Amino acid sequence: MASLGLAQRIRIGLDGNSGVENPVMGRAGRLNFGRKRVGFRIMALEGQSVEPDLSVTVNGLKMPNPFVIGSGPPGTNYTVMKRAFDEGWGGVIAKTVSLEADKVKNVTPRYAKLRADANGSAKGQIIGWQNIELISDRPLETMLKEFKQLKEEYPDRILIASIMEEYNKAAWEELIYRCEETGIDAFEINFSCPHGMPERRMGAAVGQDCDLLEEVCGWINAVATVPVWAKMTPNITDITKPARVALNQGCEGVSAINTIMSVMGINLDTLRPEPCVEGYSTPGGYSSKAVHPIALAKVMNIARMMKSEFGDKDYSLSAIGGVETGGDAAEFILLGADTVQVCTGVMMHGYGLVKTLCSELKDFMRKHNFSSIEDFRGTSLEYFTTHTDLVRRQQEAIRQRKAVKKGLQSDKDWTGDGFVQETESMVSN
Repeated sequence: MASLGLAQRIRIGLDGNSGVENPVMGRAGRLNFGRKRVGFRIMALEGQSVEPDLSVTVNGLKMPNPFVIGSGPPGTNYTVMKRAFDEGWGGVIAKTVSLEADKVKNVTPRYAKLRADANGSAKGQIIGWQNIELISDRPLETMLKEFKQLKEEYPDRILIASIMEEYNKAAWEELIYRCEETGIDAFEINFSCPHGMPERRMGAAVGQDCDLLEEVCGWINAVATVPVWAKMTPNITDITKPARVALNQGCEGVSAINTIMSVMGINLDTLRPEPCVEGYSTPGGYSSKAVHPIALAKVMNIARMMKSEFGDKDYSLSAIGGVETGGDAAEFILLGADTVQVCTGVMMHGYGLVKTLCSELKDFMRKHNFSSIEDFRGTSLEYFTTHTDLVRRQQEAIRQRKAVKKGLQSDKDWTGDGFVQETESMVSN
């Protein structure tokens, strides 16, 4: 045992031979999602401390950590995306682009906050954030030029283009071709923007219609030569349905969730809705801490579907929703996420947030003796069941506790060694 190198780990309960894991690798060199995790725990060699490894390989894309800038203002131009790479983010998803940026007209103000304190005190903790912002209003040519410049300056970093188009096959094909010419590493398809341009059959208008989604995914994957992630809308009854369609139509992964359709509130002084633009507003996308539990449920449902129906495939899951701490990210990974996206968190705390996220995630891994992300990815999925099964499990546990409390069932069960304890087991007070 002493001859093992520092990087080697002894693993408990993984096979019946040496106890050293022999994982089945996915086609992109990533452990398959459906790997059995019973008894999975890692022990460092006695007296040696091992630094957790945050690096991940997803659909062949290698990242130094699982933290990815989510599509939105933090990825809106060259300057901010460069800042993200310099700060250490594992990857960047640029703000969504389309062919005709001149059709995109944003307004100001376009954000509103929800605070924890009563009456919206300005000192209260921000728990909710709403936006009515549209996709990029910058010319596509400008964005493409900046994509190319970023890939030239950061060839080993992952840059993902978020794209959205009208219900037009030729337009989707042109947008894909032009983006790929810049050297981007993957696509995230925006099938989930909850506001703006539904009349053009864009965003959530596609993600909420599985027939439309199936057709558009077919167009995209017929021409794309890099990995494609489909971004899911939470504004739907069963999020597994569009996720299943996207994977069946050739997408390598799904991202979830985009923002939740909401009305942030009404100003009780002016009687006008927020965010207020010339006295009026429109429903928008809700994000930040308050959506985290909802996002966990959606991600859990997608992960369980992927495990049961696509367990032998190298598909990926990118989780989004209210991430501000390493613990928030750990929860998503425990539910099966490969990567974790952050957008609103960066808008509130800055690009340096990634350092805190990495540090806190490593602390979590040290606490449980995990050496890599894959060691605990999906571990908590097996602990979800139906309410009917919860009732059955509790009834069985009560039955067993009662049986123990009753003590010995027969005089023949008395033993000499445990006589005192056996006596106590039948005392009622």
